[in-house]
Amino acid sequence: MKEILQTIVTNLVDNKEAVEIKEVNGEKSVVYEVKVAESDMGKVIGRQGKLAHSIRTVIKAVANKEHKRVTVEFIG
Repeated sequence: MKEILQTIVTNLVDNKEAVEIKEVNGEKSVVYEVKVAESDMGKVIGRQGKLAHSIRTVIKAVANKEHKRVTVEFIG
């Protein structure tokens, strides 16, 4: 799952070296904290958050196949 998220985010941003994805495992869920450069934040979130919502939907679909709960957070 982390690899899929990494691929999606790195293809959206200009500064690929600044992309950091931290995986926080909880009792029943996994939280991915996505950190990108300040100048690339708008590209990841998209207009009115539509792109961020789409990224979350894709990751939740992958997680659903593995019977896990996933949250994706974007950190500036």
